[in-house]
Amino acid sequence: MDQSRVEIPLFPLRTVLFPGGVLPLRIFEPRYVDMVGRCMREQIGFGVVLIRQGVEARAAEDASQPEIFDVGTEARIVDFNQADNGLLGIVAEGARKFSVHSVREQADHLLLGEVEFLAEEPPGELASEHGPLVEVLQELTNHPLIRKLNPKVDFAEARSVSLRLAELLPIEPEIKQSLLQMRWPKERLTELGRLVKKFQG
Repeated sequence: MDQSRVEIPLFPLRTVLFPGGVLPLRIFEPRYVDMVGRCMREQIGFGVVLIRQGVEARAAEDASQPEIFDVGTEARIVDFNQADNGLLGIVAEGARKFSVHSVREQADHLLLGEVEFLAEEPPGELASEHGPLVEVLQELTNHPLIRKLNPKVDFAEARSVSLRLAELLPIEPEIKQSLLQMRWPKERLTELGRLVKKFQG
């Protein structure tokens, strides 16, 4: 394996996790219960990757693995609880972005990805034309359901504003994925400006 690459467990979902984002999950499949146990024991993260085609849960033993996008986000477990119905509830926080180079399947059908972590985006400064986007983000973070998640936002930083807005806007996962894959906050803000105009139009 290339020295710059590591192998991490992958969790394919129809959800995009952004760095700094919060993702509450209910875990019921044995392979993911085991994965969570391992992540907590070894203090490691797992990778959240968007499903391109296929489904999250395996309905049958011979079910095929979903097709996934090759850029995802490392998730670190920050809280967990056992729900009344026996399901395991966890809260994960988005850390580093990574690109997937190869994937293999364990005997329990858990996917393991050989990944390379991507460089952290520069924080960047907001320009005056980004004012309307900051206002939209402030409105979104004041919504009672979002307040519960307590998202961490630095309203003066381009990276923070672009990532939180991409995460919270009600847009298709595939559009969120393209925003995740962008390397520069300014590029993401430009695209978000276009999307918000479409909403308001």
